Amino acid sequence: MLPKLKVMSLTDAAASRVKDIMANSEAPLVGVRVGVRNGGCAGMSYTMEYADSVKPGDEVIEDKGVTVLVDPKAVLFLLGTVMDFRSTKLASQFVFENPNQTSACGCGESVALTPASPEQAAAAAH
Repeated sequence: MLPKLKVMSLTDAAASRVKDIMANSEAPLVGVRVGVRNGGCAGMSYTMEYADSVKPGDEVIEDKGVTVLVDPKAVLFLLGTVMDFRSTKLASQFVFENPNQTSACGCGESVALTPASPEQAAAAAH
């Protein structure tokens, strides 16, 4: 039997940044919602938005004291992903280390993703 995979996990830096976002929000939030959408030169891009409530079907990830909601349509594309937050001289951004990512465009805004295999999905369900 395969070990159970988490849909997503967070680094300490990502959790700290999500805590900052929630603390500075004017409206009450339950967390942030992560998903994927079609578009960009490589085919898909990651999405993030404030989450003021849990929507039906959301995968609720609680890690390092924060809540991340995963859009149900994105679960198979994000299975096993580690969300990080990195700062350089030019940018500060969330970065997704995703085992389902097969390529990315040169600008870094768009990625090619394949859904997790049926074996990975079955392991995550148990």
